[in-house]
Amino acid sequence: MPLSDHLLPKCLRPCPIPATPVARAIPSCRSCCSAVWRCAGACGQSGLADWARNYGEPWRTRLGFTHPKGPSQATLHRIFAHILVNVLEAHLAQWTQQVAVALTAITADAPLVGVAMDGKTLRTSRQCGARATHLVSLCRHRLGLVFGQVAVGDKANEIAASDDLLALLMLTGVVVTGDAIFTQRAIAQTILDAGNDYLLVVKGAQPTQHEEIVTLFADPDAVVKSARETTTHSQRVECRCLHASTELTGYSEWPGLAQVLCMERQVTDRHTGEQHHERAYAVTSLPPARATAAQLLTLWREHWHIENELHYVRDVTYGEDASTVRTATAPHALAALRNLALGLLRCSGATNIAAACRHYAACPAHALSLVGLSWDNE
Repeated sequence: MPLSDHLLPKCLRPCPIPATPVARAIPSCRSCCSAVWRCAGACGQSGLADWARNYGEPWRTRLGFTHPKGPSQATLHRIFAHILVNVLEAHLAQWTQQVAVALTAITADAPLVGVAMDGKTLRTSRQCGARATHLVSLCRHRLGLVFGQVAVGDKANEIAASDDLLALLMLTGVVVTGDAIFTQRAIAQTILDAGNDYLLVVKGAQPTQHEEIVTLFADPDAVVKSARETTTHSQRVECRCLHASTELTGYSEWPGLAQVLCMERQVTDRHTGEQHHERAYAVTSLPPARATAAQLLTLWREHWHIENELHYVRDVTYGEDASTVRTATAPHALAALRNLALGLLRCSGATNIAAACRHYAACPAHALSLVGLSWDNE
């Protein structure tokens, strides 16, 4: 799908920065400019300033900058520190969800669409004294598009942030997946009220629910449906077996409960033969008619795409954990723009983000096209 069908400049045209002299000196679609720089691999505020200086006046002009030397690191620092980051996140959430719908239509007979909910801390920014450095995100399984992101003080506040985060999810008919911290009755009900479903891991924080599920799957006479898969990595073989049961439906008071799940994992080291076993449990509002054991196994496994395809790439390719930015909203704003750049790259077909950044660094005109701009358009 051509990304120009859902132009970023139009989506981000409302200015997310208060009307200050600094804001008036830069283009209204400054987030698009930052996205171009991010796609080209620029990291941090100094990296963005270096890009504008090194690529020269023609490229700065095309992005809307009029200063002969482009924005300095100090100017960018002031810009990002004053961005109305909640407004920026709302516009980005709108755009990414529009793109996701265009890429994969959500219909009754389509594969289940998973949206992972998880948090990540900006470690070095936090050590430098920044506030609200724990970011909780919604990330589309497989596509890697971020559907929303909110900032909280630390991981302990993820539950409180869930309402604001889920309010950014405008789609219906998706399955929200989450780790045990989000396994709360109020969160499950909020997801259901919005016309979506959930698959949430159950641990000791929900002792009654956890005990009921453990007892059920310990019963050899329990009626279950199962699915199994095996994957081989460089040094290990991982076997997963998911069991699903409807026997607690109507018995448990959990909102919308349709099935309870047990995931058994066996990991074998190919070199030493050492084996590791573990068992995990979950609840879901998806009934057997809508989700087979095999589909639930896939949904549960793909939840961790948010770690592998979002958090890891932001840290390793864009150096997010090493960033020392700490002023006001700047850490959050930069993280939002990293999400934007990753979404643009993945929607363009990139699977290796580091290689894609090198490509767009060498071909800046291609980076412009990702945000609906062209070299010869005025």
